[in-house]
Amino acid sequence: MGMVFKNPPMGWNSYDYYDTTVNEEQVKANADFMAKHLKECGWEYVVVDIAWYSKEAGQQRDKFQYVPFARLEMDEYSRLLPDVDRFPSSRDGRGFGPLADYVHGLGLKFGIHIMRGIPRCAAYFRTKIKNTDFTANQIAAPDSICFWNPDMYGVNPDADGAQAYYDSLLELYASWGVDFIKCDDICRMDARSSKDEIMMLHRAIEKCGRDVVLSLSPGPAIVDEHDFYFENANMWRITDDFWDHWESLLDMFDRCKNWQDYVKDGGYPDCDMLPLGRLDKGFGQERDTNFTYDEQKTMLTLWTIFRSPLMLGAELTKLDSKTIELLTNKDVYEMFKKARGARETMRNDSFIVWQSESADRKYKAIFNITNKALDVTSDILEEVQQNAKELWSGKEPGEQKEWKIPAHGVLLFAW
Repeated sequence: MGMVFKNPPMGWNSYDYYDTTVNEEQVKANADFMAKHLKECGWEYVVVDIAWYSKEAGQQRDKFQYVPFARLEMDEYSRLLPDVDRFPSSRDGRGFGPLADYVHGLGLKFGIHIMRGIPRCAAYFRTKIKNTDFTANQIAAPDSICFWNPDMYGVNPDADGAQAYYDSLLELYASWGVDFIKCDDICRMDARSSKDEIMMLHRAIEKCGRDVVLSLSPGPAIVDEHDFYFENANMWRITDDFWDHWESLLDMFDRCKNWQDYVKDGGYPDCDMLPLGRLDKGFGQERDTNFTYDEQKTMLTLWTIFRSPLMLGAELTKLDSKTIELLTNKDVYEMFKKARGARETMRNDSFIVWQSESADRKYKAIFNITNKALDVTSDILEEVQQNAKELWSGKEPGEQKEWKIPAHGVLLFAW
């Protein structure tokens, strides 16, 4: 899509903790924490996830994640607006402008989640499409409805006014100061119009006069469409929602291997969010991540060496010091930004090895995929030079003769 974004985006997204219920005060608190504790290592995007326009989000959580035909905040041109009760600074048509200004004032960037298509209520009320004589019902595809969220109809790409609708969305988002758009119900192309709607979004971003990351969800993305994704987006999910289960993390090694040849500057296969810290408040069951400390290091190592985008899902203000250390290891995030060409170089029943290199350093990640601690065999360590450093512990090989990896753990060497 372009070389504007030389590195995969790093940031925070409200979904894993707040689900559909995040409000302005909570977004600001997480942005404040990021600016103070994480920004120095490259964490910069603050993304408001799904249902920010819904006036009933979370109100029937025992029955629905997304309330059917919920009341939505919308302008005269069929464009969704933030719910003014949860985002009070959006009153009087200001939208996310004031909140984006706040985030920008911290030296960070602001993003939002959107659903593919046009609000169904816009089609029913036949509201206008900006800068056209068309109305929402004339561009809506009533047979194209997301099976898990009932808020939207797809857009008929052959309809006059379809591109104008997406152009008007990006005109609005650019006026707010949006730097990142996560478009949902589109990446795996469940709907006939998905590919066309991705292209319409891409064209609208190019016209809007602002550098905007386009993130496509949910996965799994289609490997054979790698060129299409790269030409039209900046990141695309290679999995459905990723949560904190070892089986899901183990599965991600296969997904990364399938995509390892298609990671390029400006376009990034996306392993999904990092379920660390405190999660699930919006689901009514606030809890700590299920991942062990070693599994957290394994996840971060795979995501960073593969160069997946990095999006935190936790409530940042509740992160403990050990997790903050993982998120601010400067050697690891230097690898993330500078290394290229990562690939799996070895796999057996006990270990998976990935390697990459930057202009002046080589990196080797050795993952223990068994349920017990293992000594690293000399054949796996053979390329690791004597002056190498293990990046998570900071230890040099000369400091210890034998290396042991905990169950589901990792060693990450640089030399």
